[in-house]
Amino acid sequence: MRGDLVRKLAARCLSTGLAVLAFVVLALTGATGWGLALAVAALAAAAVEQRIRPGADLVAETALIAAAVLVGYSRRLDGGLDPALVATALVLLGLVLLVGPLRTAGNLEIRAANLPVRSWTPLVADQLGTALLGLLAAVTLAAALVLPAVVALVASLLVGAGAGVVALDLARRRFRPAAGGGAVARALRRHEPEFLLYFSAPPGSEYQVTMWLPYLERIGRPFVVLVREPEFLAPIAAATDAPVVYCPTLRAMDEALVPSLRAAFYVNHGAKNSHCIRFTQLTHVQLHHGDSDKAPSANPVSGIFDRIFVAGPAAIERYARAGVRIPEEKFVVVGRPQVEAIEVRPEPVRGLAHPTVLYTPTWTGHHADADYCSLPVAETLLRRLLERGATVILRAHPYTAQNPASARQLGRLVELLVADRARTGRQHIVGAAARELSLTECVNRSDALVSDVSGVISDYLYSGKPYAVTDMGDEGDRFARRFPLVEAGYVLRRDMSNVDEVLTALLDTDPTAEARWAARRHYLGDFPAETYAEAFLTAARRELTPEPALPTPAAV
Repeated sequence: MRGDLVRKLAARCLSTGLAVLAFVVLALTGATGWGLALAVAALAAAAVEQRIRPGADLVAETALIAAAVLVGYSRRLDGGLDPALVATALVLLGLVLLVGPLRTAGNLEIRAANLPVRSWTPLVADQLGTALLGLLAAVTLAAALVLPAVVALVASLLVGAGAGVVALDLARRRFRPAAGGGAVARALRRHEPEFLLYFSAPPGSEYQVTMWLPYLERIGRPFVVLVREPEFLAPIAAATDAPVVYCPTLRAMDEALVPSLRAAFYVNHGAKNSHCIRFTQLTHVQLHHGDSDKAPSANPVSGIFDRIFVAGPAAIERYARAGVRIPEEKFVVVGRPQVEAIEVRPEPVRGLAHPTVLYTPTWTGHHADADYCSLPVAETLLRRLLERGATVILRAHPYTAQNPASARQLGRLVELLVADRARTGRQHIVGAAARELSLTECVNRSDALVSDVSGVISDYLYSGKPYAVTDMGDEGDRFARRFPLVEAGYVLRRDMSNVDEVLTALLDTDPTAEARWAARRHYLGDFPAETYAEAFLTAARRELTPEPALPTPAAV
């Protein structure tokens, strides 16, 4: 999170600073060429800021750059007051003032992918900021080449005309909405979805949805994915053929929730889930995006859902252990369908000379009580693994880069493994190569796991292979009471004082092999491997089946 903030602040300072500098040079000095060059640099910085901060307000920067460029243009023409240049200035002023409000208005419109509709107005409105930067770059080029001012005016009028058309269409949508909803609502009614997957989360969280899409598709009923943040529309639409709808407002949700819907599925406890829970005609089902003993996995907010699909009985006990009282009838044990492709090793393999070990450090979390990240102490662990001749798959959590300290620690581990690969030829998998593999592929390629407290352990448990868990809170005996799944594995102390003992158990003697099978049933349900995902599919279809109507009492 801190790294993201630093990037945003740096982008803001750079674009604003260059815009001010370009204006000062062009307005107060005679260095017109240098001033125009600074204006181009300021435009490039503004474009970068727009990518880093998609909702950035660039009115001040673009106004300064436009003023600076027009001053330089006038000086280059050197012909007194040019009416075309004055008209260009007025058009640019209007665009600078209108681009932000039009983009905001466009972002309040419903948008869709994988539906036979064309909602061009919101998309164009979203790109008006980029169009303005491009127009300013064109005016700067015209000034540098000393082209007639009418060239800049024509370019400005073209962009201005496009903005005007967008403004008129947005105004029509707002003040004279179509009866029965717009094109997206009409297309959804034709599609007749029976359920929706509702999603709201921070950027980079789309994996929470994509892990469920194959199983939602296997339900065999039409559905729609409803997202509340615009950045998720494209990546989720690319991962499914189902319609994906972006609903920025409650009004847009009212339009998208068509009468054919019977259920809503959720994959997290996002605050905006309450916006959909209010539709009481739906059955609301929490799926989660992983199963672990982490504190967030027993969130009291789960109580607002009609059903809570859990992987195994251990999840129900987890809520009770955390003091969260939820009626037992809300829970449905469905297994963890994402593990069905994991290869199961029924017999323990001991004494491997060159094992492959999967290491999956988690991130630091939003709060201190959810910080299970082992990256600060991982170098000792990896060096011991390398001494034992292990090949390492290093697959870090997607949020790791959001913390600069974690990103640096991960970078050092990658360097360590890359250097060892060059020296020994062992094919360690790190960085982008590790992220390109699915978790299932990583599990199937490995002989053992070292992980922090996370959902990866539950998934790995399905394989029957051994795992070790880091006790980053240095809790000792209390650690196993808080996170019972570690009792079927091996616990690494924070100071790594028992690392050799744990690695011997993990890679050689494996004394907890039998306990893992009991834990596997308890955490992942006792379902046949060949039809493992059917438990989820059957439970989901049950929620979509209308309840039979009660017979009408006979008249007396």
